[in-house]
Amino acid sequence: MGLQPRNREGRSVDPVPFLVVTGLAFMILLSFGPLYGQALGVALEIAIGVSFSLFLVLSVTAYYWQVWTARPADVSAPASVRGVRLFYLMAVLAALGVVLALPFLR
Repeated sequence: MGLQPRNREGRSVDPVPFLVVTGLAFMILLSFGPLYGQALGVALEIAIGVSFSLFLVLSVTAYYWQVWTARPADVSAPASVRGVRLFYLMAVLAALGVVLALPFLR
């Protein structure tokens, strides 16, 4: 049906974790990166360029970790454990958003 990424062994890998990490990295780095860059006295164009470069590095790293070297048969955590992990990760992401926004509240 759609594009199914394959790991280095040629087996299909679930693309959702990679897409979520990449999307969150894009959202956070390109939302807060230029603001922090300008707060530090960097030109907007350079701050956007640095943020986008960091996004690319993180995306390549996430692809390597979550697609290229992934082993789908090794995923054996029960749904309850994955649900608890997801809940904690959502709390961490919300806290990260608040912490990143704190310097801009006046």
